Amino acid sequence: MQFRSLLLTATLLGGPALAETPPPLTTDSGSPVGTNQSSKTAGPRGGVLLEDFHLIEKLARFDRERIPERVVHARGTGAYGTFESYDNFSNLTRASIFSAKGKKTPMFVRFSTVIHPSGSPETLRDPRGFALKFYTDEGNWDLVGNNLPVFFIRDAIKFPDMVHSLKPSPITNKQDPNRFFDFFSHQPESTHMLTQVYSDLGIPASYRQMDGHGVHSFKFVNAKGEYKYVKFNWASQQGVKGLNTPDEVARTVAQDFQHATTDLYGSIGAGKFPSWELSVQVLDPKDLEKFSFDPLDATKVWPEDKVPAVKLGKFTLNKMPDNFFEETEQAAFSPGVMPPGIEPSEDRLLQGRLFSYADTQRYRIGANYQSLPVNRAKAPVNSNSQAGSMNFANTKSDVNYEPSVTRETQDAPAYLLSSAPLNGTTQQRGIEKTDNFSQAGAFYSALDAGAKERLVKNIAADLGQVKDARVKARMVGHFLMANADYGTRLAKLVGVKVDDAKAAVAPLASR
Repeated sequence: MQFRSLLLTATLLGGPALAETPPPLTTDSGSPVGTNQSSKTAGPRGGVLLEDFHLIEKLARFDRERIPERVVHARGTGAYGTFESYDNFSNLTRASIFSAKGKKTPMFVRFSTVIHPSGSPETLRDPRGFALKFYTDEGNWDLVGNNLPVFFIRDAIKFPDMVHSLKPSPITNKQDPNRFFDFFSHQPESTHMLTQVYSDLGIPASYRQMDGHGVHSFKFVNAKGEYKYVKFNWASQQGVKGLNTPDEVARTVAQDFQHATTDLYGSIGAGKFPSWELSVQVLDPKDLEKFSFDPLDATKVWPEDKVPAVKLGKFTLNKMPDNFFEETEQAAFSPGVMPPGIEPSEDRLLQGRLFSYADTQRYRIGANYQSLPVNRAKAPVNSNSQAGSMNFANTKSDVNYEPSVTRETQDAPAYLLSSAPLNGTTQQRGIEKTDNFSQAGAFYSALDAGAKERLVKNIAADLGQVKDARVKARMVGHFLMANADYGTRLAKLVGVKVDDAKAAVAPLASR
């Protein structure tokens, strides 16, 4: 009876009747995959386990899909600058970058688009990468962020699938809304990010005129080993401005398809140095359960009325690279690059990126990518890494191992990582508190009338190209669940009946 109702629903929504049970998804070696939806974790809120071979194989294989261009964030530009701390924040973190008022730290920033290739126009709708590299006196810190505060997915196991859907078709080599909306129709948590990326924030007027966000939650750890969960945000001191209409986009791309790069080079060259104020939201671990959503979910923002922000300092960009390839193109970022006092949270998307990003750079640039001038730490480097392509460490010691009676290096117990309690059993299940739609609805409700209209039209322009009625109905259903007005207006523009959209997402309403 249930199978028959599924057949009927598919037929009513314009799709073909369901065929026989499809074969299981397998690993590259042919082993069936138990679930392709959730990474294996140490309990409901524990870290992702390295023993999840499917996750590691999937990410490692994905990282090696492109040569030599970045798989994502291929189109970018960068600049050097300085961060200055507003105060001594050692009560929160032992990270030396925040240890004294007025302390200055050199840095490099790379701006980018995410999906499109290296020569693509900078006027395309896309999240913007906003990656910060701080050369602190206790090692580098890569704060790899975006101009939007959330992401499409919450588990890294879905990252290759997401990017595959957004990249050009392997058949036509064209980006196709039929493909990416098919994927997102199965990921209701994407509703928040889609709402933001189709809003006026989706095409920044310049790199100077956009905010930045760390997206993930991290941990601040002080000298006592006490930790707090944190989220990083940085606000443009130039204000936020987008290219909000098709006419604005058309005029801009007609004048200069690389307008954002031109603007940054021109502004810094003219001595108009852009700056951003870095702030952090701080959440006590005991307060993790006080929300309707999981605070470690990368598809969510922390409301500032419940988790107020602390202003940490300001960074200013004041120098463009002397050579684009040697510096901007070879600049490599990984969220796993953190100095003492800053650690990852159990955020499932972040946990996968800790492996994937550095692995991508080792493949794209080489095993010694962190020895290149733009990536090399200003602090002394005393690792036992050796050889590999383009190694120029000029090693003079016979001891490239540890421990040794010569004691050339030793452990530093003061920098031990923090400890956190674990509970539950190992598992492969989604998070419990999903709350997929309320923040997307709140974002929509806060927009003025003009911004709401542009948002709905922007989505409709792509969703209207989707041929499968089931996908269109599910996507409209997601936006309906976020906000009734939002979904109803979209349904009208793309030719979906509201009742059909509600029926398509009825199983979600009961969760």
